[in-house]
Amino acid sequence: MADRHLEPDTPALRARWGQFGWTGDNAAKAKEIVARYPAGRQRSAVMPLLDLAQRQVGAEEQTQGWLPLPVIEFVARELDMPVVRVLEVATFYTMYNLAPIGRYHVQVCGTTPCMLRGSDDIIAACKARGLAKGHTTADGLFTLTEVECMGNCASAPMVQINDDNYEDLTATSMTHILDELAAGRAPKVGTQAPGRHTVEPLGGPTTLVAMVTDNHDYRAEW
Repeated sequence: MADRHLEPDTPALRARWGQFGWTGDNAAKAKEIVARYPAGRQRSAVMPLLDLAQRQVGAEEQTQGWLPLPVIEFVARELDMPVVRVLEVATFYTMYNLAPIGRYHVQVCGTTPCMLRGSDDIIAACKARGLAKGHTTADGLFTLTEVECMGNCASAPMVQINDDNYEDLTATSMTHILDELAAGRAPKVGTQAPGRHTVEPLGGPTTLVAMVTDNHDYRAEW
């Protein structure tokens, strides 16, 4: 896992983000989000509001987005929360970026199933493409992070890039994905294994095969 640190609170940071406020569309979204929670429980909206704020910052910077301290303070004011409570949430969950980030946030899963299926090769492919864990490339395109399990163990190894998952990766397919993104194109998302649609077994099912074309009732056979 890469080290996480809050971007220092500087005059330049305050000058850039000190007047942060919702766009018109996001103000409506924020109101809708807060309304989902019962009276007196509006602070429960802290996570989706942080995500919304991060996405707004990203839209302004044309990156994946991050949370400057003044933006965290803004969310705290929106929910009438102590800033430290919002900061606790933002620093605990790795879905929130605490420092400036590239246009594409490449999050490589390094947990056991992905590691056994070759995540080290995926990280090596990223490194060969000029990415380094915990850093953003000089062109501002890619930020590389190694993360814990993201729930795609049946199609390991996998990475999440922004909001998309790429699965059944090899070093070759990972390099291709990075090259496509760098060229401004949209690589295929999901599994990269030929002949596989999601996480079904390659070559077709080996159990409950009668249910492929019909809702077969196996109970009498058991």
